[in-house]
Amino acid sequence: MPFRSALSGINAASQELKIIGNNVANASTTGFKQSRAEFADVYASAGAGAAATAIGSGVRLAAVTQQHSQGNIGFTDNKLDMAINGRGFFVLDSNGTRSYTRAGSFQVDREGYMVNSSTDRLVVNNADADGNITGSVGPLRLDTSNITPKSTTRLDVGLNLDSTQKVPNTLPFDPEIASSFNHSTSLTVYDSLGGSHLATMYFIKSPQNNLWEAHTFVDGKNIKGAAAPPYQADTMMFDGSGALSAINGTPIPPGKIDYPGFDAGNGSDPLQISINLMGATPTTQFGSQFNVSALTQNGFTSGRLSGIDIDDTGIIRARYSNGQTRTLGQVSMADFSNPQGLRQLGDTSWAESHASGAPLVGTPGSGSLGVLQAGALEGSNVDLTGELVNMITAQRNFQANAQVISTADTVTQTIINIR
Repeated sequence: MPFRSALSGINAASQELKIIGNNVANASTTGFKQSRAEFADVYASAGAGAAATAIGSGVRLAAVTQQHSQGNIGFTDNKLDMAINGRGFFVLDSNGTRSYTRAGSFQVDREGYMVNSSTDRLVVNNADADGNITGSVGPLRLDTSNITPKSTTRLDVGLNLDSTQKVPNTLPFDPEIASSFNHSTSLTVYDSLGGSHLATMYFIKSPQNNLWEAHTFVDGKNIKGAAAPPYQADTMMFDGSGALSAINGTPIPPGKIDYPGFDAGNGSDPLQISINLMGATPTTQFGSQFNVSALTQNGFTSGRLSGIDIDDTGIIRARYSNGQTRTLGQVSMADFSNPQGLRQLGDTSWAESHASGAPLVGTPGSGSLGVLQAGALEGSNVDLTGELVNMITAQRNFQANAQVISTADTVTQTIINIR
């Protein structure tokens, strides 16, 4: 009798409707991957002795497989949100247990860790104190304490001194008298306590061809210690092509001026400053106007964490209120030989299984792994239109199998009523 076959069809249609319902319910779930039902026919007997006229015994649900196709990426206002464009999963840590997800909704908990809504921590390749990515893998923790100030030790100066300038009429040089020097430029430097100071360099053309004098002052005080004119000058010699050839009589390279410790007068350590005149943009003497093409220093004051930036390769950088940035780590990602073999944990996360294979861990953009989009989330890959069509199909299957039972019942009743 066909009752059992039709009943198996009704069960199969019911199970398919459950899967469709779950897909539709999660159409707006971040990182959700839709499932599909895979059915197989059932035979009462099988093997070499099976009759060629054997009739099947119905249908069974062979598997429920998730479809790991790419979901649509939508932008958000949270810079800690991340979406994966391509293959791969975020790696999460829950008390030492690893899980994997495509849902990139993250925030910072009270301990400073980047976590998802289930308080699982994001796993990254950590960076050392110099910002270099290391092989150390673990949860990312943001340090919200103030960044320690750094004293200025190096000034990189690149400029052009106008060779057509005349020797100043006013001698000796005095920073208070503009007619005693040809050019000047200034920038802010920092001491060991994070205090800011104004450093100014003055340049005076010498009566000797291709020779210039330089004086450096910090907060109006001569860095070499003299309190009043005449000040001891540093000398810069240029060759006939306008290139810097010697500093204080020492041929280039090294091309820098080293100063003794300068007391800033606020209790900080003395400033030990070296001025590099032959950096990426070297100092020259051409017959054109004075201009400054490079003027940087390596110190900074203290600062507090003001924001986080994440690039498409997963590098996480902290921005501080003093203008500094620091690399904290790089997002770790995992891929699997068979993503459909992953074991579902709920909360849009999966665990490794024997069927999935071992995780292939790397960084965004490496190997087969996709890239990251910060400030965005990957939506569900559920196709609502397709699910509605599948729902109608499953409904018709249910009705057809129910009709088989009804018809079989009528036939059975007719046989019973034969006298």
